Amino acid sequence: MSVVVPFLLLILAGGFAAYHRLRLAYWAAITASLLVVAFLLGANGVATGIAAVLVAAIAIPLLVPTFRKSRITTPLLAFYTKLLPPLSDTERTALEAGTVGFEGELFSGKPDWDKLLSLPKPQLTAEEQAFLDGPCEELCRMTNDWDITHVRADLPPELWEYCKKHKFFGLNIPKEYGGLGFSALMNHKVIQKLASISSVLSSTVGVPNSLGPAELLMHYGTDEQKAEYLPRLADGRDVPCFALTGPFAGSDATSIPDYGIVCMGEWNGANVLGFRLTLNKRYITLAPVATLIGVAFRMYDPDGLLGDKKDIGISLALVPRETPGLDIGRRHFPLNSPFQNGPIHGKDVFVPLSQLIGGEDYAGRGWQMLMECLSIGRSITLPSTASGGAKMGAIVTGAYARIRKQFGLSVGRFEGVEEALARIAGKAYAISALSQATAAAVARGENPAVPSTIAKYHCTEMGREVSRDVMDVHGGKGIILGPRNYAGRGWQATPIMITVEGANIMTRSLMIFGQGAILCHPWVMKEMKAAQLADANERIDTFDDALFGHIGYAISNAVRSWWFGLTSARIGKAPGDEYTKRFYRKLDRYSAALAVMADTSMLLLGGKLKFKESLSGRLGDVLSQLYICSSMLKRYEDEGRPVGDQPLLAWAFHDSINKIETALSGALRNFPIRPVGWVLWALIFPWGRRAQPPSDRLGHRAASLLMTPCDARQRLAEGVFTAPTANNPAGRIDSYLPKVILAEPVERKFLKALKNSDIEALEFDAQLDEGVREGWITADERKQLEELRAMTLDAISVDDFESWELRAASFEQAAGVGHPRAAA
Repeated sequence: MSVVVPFLLLILAGGFAAYHRLRLAYWAAITASLLVVAFLLGANGVATGIAAVLVAAIAIPLLVPTFRKSRITTPLLAFYTKLLPPLSDTERTALEAGTVGFEGELFSGKPDWDKLLSLPKPQLTAEEQAFLDGPCEELCRMTNDWDITHVRADLPPELWEYCKKHKFFGLNIPKEYGGLGFSALMNHKVIQKLASISSVLSSTVGVPNSLGPAELLMHYGTDEQKAEYLPRLADGRDVPCFALTGPFAGSDATSIPDYGIVCMGEWNGANVLGFRLTLNKRYITLAPVATLIGVAFRMYDPDGLLGDKKDIGISLALVPRETPGLDIGRRHFPLNSPFQNGPIHGKDVFVPLSQLIGGEDYAGRGWQMLMECLSIGRSITLPSTASGGAKMGAIVTGAYARIRKQFGLSVGRFEGVEEALARIAGKAYAISALSQATAAAVARGENPAVPSTIAKYHCTEMGREVSRDVMDVHGGKGIILGPRNYAGRGWQATPIMITVEGANIMTRSLMIFGQGAILCHPWVMKEMKAAQLADANERIDTFDDALFGHIGYAISNAVRSWWFGLTSARIGKAPGDEYTKRFYRKLDRYSAALAVMADTSMLLLGGKLKFKESLSGRLGDVLSQLYICSSMLKRYEDEGRPVGDQPLLAWAFHDSINKIETALSGALRNFPIRPVGWVLWALIFPWGRRAQPPSDRLGHRAASLLMTPCDARQRLAEGVFTAPTANNPAGRIDSYLPKVILAEPVERKFLKALKNSDIEALEFDAQLDEGVREGWITADERKQLEELRAMTLDAISVDDFESWELRAASFEQAAGVGHPRAAA
């Protein structure tokens, strides 16, 4: 036998053990056995001996604990301690606040898909479904978005009253405090439905049920605070807001300049210990109508009234609106979307310590409280809003593209429009799956720090892209505002979602991978904690376990990444049906590639990595798309693997995979240490990049689903308000689709006969009369074409106004000009 055989066996055994993540002892035993067999079969003795020595040189030192810890682990621990990036208290709090769910598997390089697929299907209780079908449906029927956005610049009084009466502001407040006690999943469903009819309404309901006084009180409030405030918040006697952002502290919320000085003061006629609060906040949703304001500020105790600590830290307090010195400013006007939003000011506002959320024990723990609650609100409100808007946009745009005709053909049949429809359909499917996945994680009791940032960023970004394509397909119909327009306000409002709850640029470049690389990595957090243990023996033992677990993990991911790249992920065990097995294999490949990139970046760049925002952003994109794909596959499984959904799933999946390869390619081509980037490229892309955007054929299938009544279209429409009411023009257009399709053969027959005739009638009614007389159509078919013309006219018509109707009332007053109608 050849001299290369022993070395080939050594490599194959190592690759096999690394791919399957076998323990070092198993690798040594397998390799030794193979070498013995090879020698007995005639392999070169010298080569076999050298291979055996190599195995022994690796295995023996590592398998002897005392030698390994003293000669290998201890020096590496010293090096690691120097390499370890310093973490501020705020960064440490942010990392320790969240829990890790399936996103941790995506960082492992070998996801356990059984964990994902065994998660319970997200389902509402009978009580929750009844509320969604009853009060929530009725609230949508009452909503007139044009009246809200143009006429009143606010919800009408009857909507405010209805929301309070039916406890829309207390969806998640426990029943014992007068709330509805609904799940986070139900919160998602309500916001999604309301957003499909009015983003102003959805934000008004969403804010009290996300980050705000109620959420913080439920987690940290004293018994007295819960008993006093939660019932009032549940039934709307108190309207809450939370004041965090200010002119000098936006995304950098830890630099809050607002402060409170501990002192004695008067409260309800008594002299009590409290603090004088000075604050300057802006962009505070519900501030203009709020009666209970949650405030984040930095607390100082210069006179030592609470103890020796002077700078107590960020604290949270509840301040009633009528508190002397508190000033609710005039309203902001965010991009013509008039949800209640404005600034809050105050100077030397005295607040007793009893108003600190959680009481005196939680003074200085505000950042921790916010971090533990932020991910809950970020997981639901904006992703659900994006889902409602995207799903409604997909459904109505598909109907409109079928109804609207140019050159005698539905505009949706033109390939350019078809491309836009495919993007709308695929992204709406992805947004829906992602927003539901994060809400379901919260409902299971998780605190999904990383998924919440993924959902907030990608749902709002994809929502903006869907809104853009919706506007393009509608053309003039979309840009002329008025009661008939259901697309324009959504387009105006999309940048708001991009901006709030953490600007998307910061979310992508700093938060997703920055948190994920430490929180989700199976070994990094363990190593960091081990390195900080006080007991020397415990520090070495714990670090040793984590270090060699990490080394084995890194070797395994390198082998898996190269093997998947070499085979194009066509080989390997995978769950799913015959249609989706290939999808799971691809995710296995890119999970391994992400793990390799993350480990290499952290090892070679260390603390500098958090300043490499372009690299961090691209690796965050990879993690995000892996999570989005996982969410879509889970949805597909939960829905019973519907064949009709396959074009939507496939389009969205291939779009994500293309984005993954684009992000990996960008990270590798721009890796700060160029030779390392070249090596990693050969490892991850041995045949070069292969992923492509979704094909035109697949896009045609996805677009067709939006223009045809079918189960897949109906599933996509689930959870949005499609009733064809007078105030819901999108619902009316959607309701026309089946009738339009039934009338299309009659229309084609009539137009063909008309074209071949010598009839000179120009009016549509006269042409129909001639058609009946000539026998081209029957009387019933004439009615069908009349109804088709009426539906088409309603679908394509836009509004117009008198000039005075568009002038602001403030202009009328300043100019002394009255409305002609009023003068008459």
